[in-house]
Amino acid sequence: MVVLAATAVGAAMAYQTAARQRDYRALLARGDAALLDEQTLGAIEAYSGAIALRPDSMLAHLRLGETYQRRGDVEEAAREFRRAAGLDPSAIRPVEELGDAEYQRQRYGPAIEAYQRSVQLDDRSARVSYKLALARYRDGQLDAALASLGQAVRLDNRMADAYYLQGICLRQKRRVPDAVKALETAVSLSPALIPAREELADLYRALGRRQDELEQLQVLAGLDREHVERQVAIGLAHARAGHGDLAVVMLGNALERAPDQPLIYSALGQVWLDLAPTRSDALPKALEALERVASGPSATSDILTLYGRALLQDGNAEAAERALEQATVRHPVDPSSFLFYANAAEQQNHLDASRRALMSYGALVPNDPELASRATRIATLSLRLNDAPAAADWFERAATASPNDLGLLASLADAQLRAGSRDAAQVTITRGLEKDPKNAPLLTLARRIRIWK
Repeated sequence: MVVLAATAVGAAMAYQTAARQRDYRALLARGDAALLDEQTLGAIEAYSGAIALRPDSMLAHLRLGETYQRRGDVEEAAREFRRAAGLDPSAIRPVEELGDAEYQRQRYGPAIEAYQRSVQLDDRSARVSYKLALARYRDGQLDAALASLGQAVRLDNRMADAYYLQGICLRQKRRVPDAVKALETAVSLSPALIPAREELADLYRALGRRQDELEQLQVLAGLDREHVERQVAIGLAHARAGHGDLAVVMLGNALERAPDQPLIYSALGQVWLDLAPTRSDALPKALEALERVASGPSATSDILTLYGRALLQDGNAEAAERALEQATVRHPVDPSSFLFYANAAEQQNHLDASRRALMSYGALVPNDPELASRATRIATLSLRLNDAPAAADWFERAATASPNDLGLLASLADAQLRAGSRDAAQVTITRGLEKDPKNAPLLTLARRIRIWK
């Protein structure tokens, strides 16, 4: 009887195990079918039921994670992928998909860890090496990204996206010739890869390779015929290359296709404004084109800056000041709007507004290559405003930026004297006369305070 009872219990357990396995497979199949029909809630229910029957099922957790990802619930997807990877450490797919989910969540560190683990499991996948490179690039690890990209292109030298990302990384590392080569390889492998062509055109522009830039822009316009911005880009490239008349023709053709497009009027205004020094009819045409778009509430800072420049060139400083003041408060702000606003305000004798505009420009452009001349101008405006301490401060900045300019040292010493800083002026004059003992302005200042014999 004991043997019979044990046999009966064993048979019952075997039956229950078989029934559980059958139900598990049925739930997986039901989840797969629901997923095919885009019934993600039904799929989640089915896969969750399969997990309840088999908590140790890597496949059920993997498919549940993929379903959550399809629904856009990336956090839950990452959790399920992590569980699946833990249940089968030798499985590649859950680790790679965990990396995808973490990358989508912009958690680049965990994404890198997941992709590295995937590469350790199988180092023959160019796709995963590329994903690892992309995550490293997003994490700011340019050298590590380039190493992974090197592995990706060794495994698959036809991967255009890898060469495109390689070009971006190399450009950021200022390895410009190598960046050009990588981007050229990318577009040769995938001629319709628009981002790579855009990056290559921009790089050609920075290098002054006008004809190469134009060729890329023309190809982009052919690939993306629906966007008039492509035609505008070609027109502006012609203008930069010195083909102003051709630029006007290109932009005129674009205007016929999209007569209400502000971008085209802005580009036309810019081209006509650049032609104004050599063509008498250019400035009125620039004003006509720019006035059309600058008067609307949606006018950008760039458009208002161009319009203000045209008004200044036309001698209408009052209207230019109004337009340029608006340009300085429209976001995103064109930094140059502050420089032109300073010009207009000074012409209107609004000296404090001019000075503040020049200071604001410095806040927006901290690496200003023209710091010495801008600081000198601020100092001069400060003197005109009877603000000698500020003038001395800004002349000091100008002299620091241009240490061999003895005229600046003389202006600095004069401002220091006006501010009542006799000792500071003495140090400045001595410093200048050590460089040029015969400098007349410095000698004049020295006699004023009787420090030079």
